[in-house]
Amino acid sequence: MEGLKDKVIVIAGAGGISDGTAKLLGSYGAKIVVGDIINENALRCVKVVQEAGGDGVAIQMDISKEDDVKALVDLAIDKYGQINGLFNVAANIAPDEVAKDTDPVDINLEIWQKNLDINLTGYLLTSKYAIPHIIASGGGSIVNTISDAVYAGMHDKVAYSVTKAGIGALTRNIAARYGKQGIRCNAVSPGLVLTESGIQNSGHLVDMVLQMIPAPRVGTPKDMGAIVSFLLSDLSEWITGQSICVDGGAIMRS
Repeated sequence: MEGLKDKVIVIAGAGGISDGTAKLLGSYGAKIVVGDIINENALRCVKVVQEAGGDGVAIQMDISKEDDVKALVDLAIDKYGQINGLFNVAANIAPDEVAKDTDPVDINLEIWQKNLDINLTGYLLTSKYAIPHIIASGGGSIVNTISDAVYAGMHDKVAYSVTKAGIGALTRNIAARYGKQGIRCNAVSPGLVLTESGIQNSGHLVDMVLQMIPAPRVGTPKDMGAIVSFLLSDLSEWITGQSICVDGGAIMRS
């Protein structure tokens, strides 16, 4: 893919989508700097990019803590001397946390605040520290991860839905404010994305989603990696301020 070789991409958050993206970025010769609250996940993402032909380094960090985010960005500069892209994918989606995210009447405000800190303020912090370096490196691309919950409307998960919608607004703000300085900013909205092991253990959920979407299958990390890599590459240099649903047609909008 044009314009990814030797680019330095900061990835905030590790997991299936990050691994799928790292594999493609590595195959195109990119370098990644990945941080996650679970260090083993960050290290696995680096291993994926290295096995694909790229280079990378990992750090344990909490995206909701400003000092940790600064350390992630500083590591990229110390290791590679530049930052060309940022992929924000971290989210407060641990099963026990998701279960506490209810509705506007019943939600505990501590849960609401935790979602704000991780899902929304965390993305602000990575942007705050990465943008000056991306500008100094000649411009580049930021990709934020939102969710189809922004568009669908849900009976619960109010904090998750609202924070993801806020990321959409942050995306457009960055695109408008820093476009003339060479910054592009877009968002991707995943549908149901499962690894092979996840599909094997989520048969009922998969069957339910397949009844609701036009596509004949659910998503894979490679699906997300393809669109994120494209948005980070020079091939997408005239796309900015957009939110792109990658969900097998679950959400159709114009």
